[in-house]
Amino acid sequence: MADARFEDGGEEPLRLKALDEDDLRVISALVQDAIFPMTEMTWDRKRRRFALLVNRFRWEDGTRIGEHPPERVQSVLVIDDALAVASQGIDRGDPETVLSLLTLDWAAGEDGTGRITLVLAGDGAVAIDVECIDVTLRDVTRPYVAPSRKVPDHPE
Repeated sequence: MADARFEDGGEEPLRLKALDEDDLRVISALVQDAIFPMTEMTWDRKRRRFALLVNRFRWEDGTRIGEHPPERVQSVLVIDDALAVASQGIDRGDPETVLSLLTLDWAAGEDGTGRITLVLAGDGAVAIDVECIDVTLRDVTRPYVAPSRKVPDHPE
């Protein structure tokens, strides 16, 4: 059986699960440049679940200049087995703040535990201490044309 490729996603909604560091890198690549209002982050301590509704750029659709306009899709990013959540560099007093997700970092702890850090543009971060890697990314809407009609740029 061959590994999945970005092209295999086509127009189908994504539903991915990460159970190890390699899987998490794939999800991190897919949520790069996702944007979301701060109000779309939830931490359910009792269920040990951190969830985030994002508007993610559809990197997997192979957007090329001139082929079709760049697309975004709303997706739910869920981190299960979450033990604690902390943030820095975010004005939690302003619920209108829109955040931009750059990457998901993993720092391993002892016996499978660790920390997943959502690295945000502008030096913000959300750190989630986890019992293990158990992350799900699921598209929940149809793709739509990105309002900016631009592919995110990352100058070196």
